[in-house]
Amino acid sequence: MSRLRGASRRARLLLLIAGGLFLLLFGFVVPVPRIVALRFSPPATTAFLEARRERLVSAGKDGRIDRRPVPLAKVSPHLVTAVLVAEDSRFFTHHGIDWDAVKAARARNRRYPKRRPVGASTVTQQLAKNLWLSPDRSWVRKGREAAIALTMELLLPKRTILAHYLSGIEWGERVYGCEAAARKYFGVSASALTRPQAAWLAAMIPAPRLFLGNPGRHERRAARILSRMARAGDLRPLLLEEAENGDAR
Repeated sequence: MSRLRGASRRARLLLLIAGGLFLLLFGFVVPVPRIVALRFSPPATTAFLEARRERLVSAGKDGRIDRRPVPLAKVSPHLVTAVLVAEDSRFFTHHGIDWDAVKAARARNRRYPKRRPVGASTVTQQLAKNLWLSPDRSWVRKGREAAIALTMELLLPKRTILAHYLSGIEWGERVYGCEAAARKYFGVSASALTRPQAAWLAAMIPAPRLFLGNPGRHERRAARILSRMARAGDLRPLLLEEAENGDAR
């Protein structure tokens, strides 16, 4: 009997140690306090913005960057729709990772190995990467990105995720966030963007400097996005519906 009790105590101790190690590892991989803080205010900066600033300074250039976070209520519904049809058409149905898109991207990349690989990152994954990770393509980084994205979807409403995404991504040299982009390229606030302007901005998201350097390719992509917008309709009511239902997280 004493042996059984001893074995039981050792099992409980091992379980506690394993649980503690898991929590320690999870806390290292996923910045839970910083994710929760996103519910209340935009982050002061992002990992990608700081990396860009560092490269500018290292090259002997001015490190100033234009970034103006705004709430989703001050973003044109056209831009919301344009970004979602371009970057994450199943934003409202996935839980951080779009597994169907992952499978499709894998199949396409295997079929055309010599072409530039296509990705399947959701808006949530892109936000996780932009805020806290590096641009490298290692499996470790992708694993952290997935873990953070899944946690963000558990702790944050969709509208909060989208608001921080729109206010943090790069939109050209020294331009970060939709407010800065709208003012630089069109001289208006993000709330006043028209459908064509929204499609033009959404078209450059995957590689802003590349598309700005190739106007023809940029315009063709913007035209495709504009066509998808017409089919999708206004997507912002889905975010308002989430708010009206009283997000419990």
